[in-house]
Amino acid sequence: MSEQIPPPRTAAALEARRRRSQAKVSQVRYSIAELKRQNAPVTIAAVVRRAGVSRTFLYENPDARALVSDAVSQGSPAQDRTSPRLDTPHDTAWRERALNAEDALKAAHGEIRTQRNRIAQLMGQIRDLETQWTDESIERITTENTNLKQRVRQLTQDKRTLEERLQAARSNSRFQDRRISQLEAQLLDSQSP
Repeated sequence: MSEQIPPPRTAAALEARRRRSQAKVSQVRYSIAELKRQNAPVTIAAVVRRAGVSRTFLYENPDARALVSDAVSQGSPAQDRTSPRLDTPHDTAWRERALNAEDALKAAHGEIRTQRNRIAQLMGQIRDLETQWTDESIERITTENTNLKQRVRQLTQDKRTLEERLQAARSNSRFQDRRISQLEAQLLDSQSP
């Protein structure tokens, strides 16, 4: 079978996706280098936070996965010197889960605070709207609305009448112009010898 050539739009989308992936891999590489430079432990959670990429990207992209696994397996010298007992995979995984839970908790608290503020604003607006409209004011506004609708109908009818009159006046004006030109022609014919 012949190889299918993707259409230009698909090719452009694939190229854009490839460029984004390369940029993310560069961010991962830079983050790992920064963590090593700062003698910080190189963990998946630390790389995700620093690079601004998702865990899914790290696991699905082979280049990123290789970079992280190499960096995690090498470890940092400061980590080896200061806490040699934390080198077990179980402790590392526990630490990552704890850091992730901490980040998720902070994000959840921030979201809850934002939602509570928004709810308070909306409740205040509802209270303002409820106190503002009494039965009398609702009845008055309904009456005004009905009157305005009648006024709109009347103005629409007046407009239609005026348009008809304008059209008739234009028709009369055209007729008068033709009549004047005919009379002028007759006058010129009668004056000529």
